[in-house]
Amino acid sequence: MDFSSFRKDFPLLRNVVYLDSAALSLAPTPVLEATMEYYREYNANVKRGVHRLSQIASQKYKNAHRKIARFINAEEDEITLTKNTTESINMVAAGLSWKDGDRVISTLSEHHSNFLPWKRLERFGVAVDLLAPRQDGAFDLAQLEALIGTRTRLLAMTHISSVLGTVSPIEEAGRICAEKNILFLVDGAQSVPRVPVDVRKLGCDFLCFSGHKMLGPTGTGVLWMRKKFLSVLQPLLFGGGMIRDVAVEGFELIEGYERFEGGTPNIAGFLGLGRAVDYLTEIGMDAVQARETVLTERMLDGLTGIDGVEIYGTTDVRRRIGVVSFNISGKNPHDVALMLDQAGDVMVRSGHHCCMPLMKHLGLVDGAVRASLALYTSEEDVDRFLKTVEGVAK
Repeated sequence: MDFSSFRKDFPLLRNVVYLDSAALSLAPTPVLEATMEYYREYNANVKRGVHRLSQIASQKYKNAHRKIARFINAEEDEITLTKNTTESINMVAAGLSWKDGDRVISTLSEHHSNFLPWKRLERFGVAVDLLAPRQDGAFDLAQLEALIGTRTRLLAMTHISSVLGTVSPIEEAGRICAEKNILFLVDGAQSVPRVPVDVRKLGCDFLCFSGHKMLGPTGTGVLWMRKKFLSVLQPLLFGGGMIRDVAVEGFELIEGYERFEGGTPNIAGFLGLGRAVDYLTEIGMDAVQARETVLTERMLDGLTGIDGVEIYGTTDVRRRIGVVSFNISGKNPHDVALMLDQAGDVMVRSGHHCCMPLMKHLGLVDGAVRASLALYTSEEDVDRFLKTVEGVAK
């Protein structure tokens, strides 16, 4: 497949080498057009009106909801549309019923969004046990099993590290959780945009991911949950659109996923995300993953040959994605990122990447530089990045 043909859909690439897709992916022109079409052609609220504009908007919104679910092999009524991965995880943490003495297992590799919601539960008497990765980012599942006790309620684990790019053994962890009868939440923010994800195979109870990392607009996220939790989880927000009846004496919630979607949603954003899903589906996630693997190997090989560069995480492309963190000896990561911008128009992220516990575990006081790929990244982009890094290192 000729991936260079897609670059025309990302006009920003005319001016820069964009290697910060792990934070925020670029949105292609078809996604922008789908978003603007809503405002221009049928700007109305959804599921609240009988006039024609509301009916058009509601049907298109429902279609987008269905497409997003299908993208991860879920049923339409298993996903709730949220603001981002952070909100999705918080909905689970706040919506489950906890007891004093309950325990949660998380890992030191987690983004703050899959760390802080569980740490917050400590004020309610819930203990948090932490699984530490090896230096290459891999986990020892024997250590995971050793952490599980009689009061362990849930395991929260990232599918792919947003710092090291390392792929976690999610399916194996899911089998352990099933055997031990504990809940399993997976942060799929970095995996869903980059590799084929099938919730029927992961073995988790909850999967959370963001639209803004998968070519979609900001303010869009997804919470998938097994159907049995639709009546167990308590909603985070209460208001219009999620009730069956309201009276002075009380209220009754709608059954199903809509009880978690109180208030007017990001209509245009989710119509855009639906188009982003179409875009990725037309290419094929197997092709997206294969393309990224080729570019990741090119980047890792190039960085390995530059004196003074230290790469974090495994260099085995079979166990990682194109999220590459590194440092240059004697240089602050923020300074490096600024020099890459000024010298080569190369956009990367620097610092702790919202993963301070992992950075401290790795001994990286100032964090690291992170270059992250996407389907619109070219070989020329990678080569320009490497050439600029080499210049900075000298």
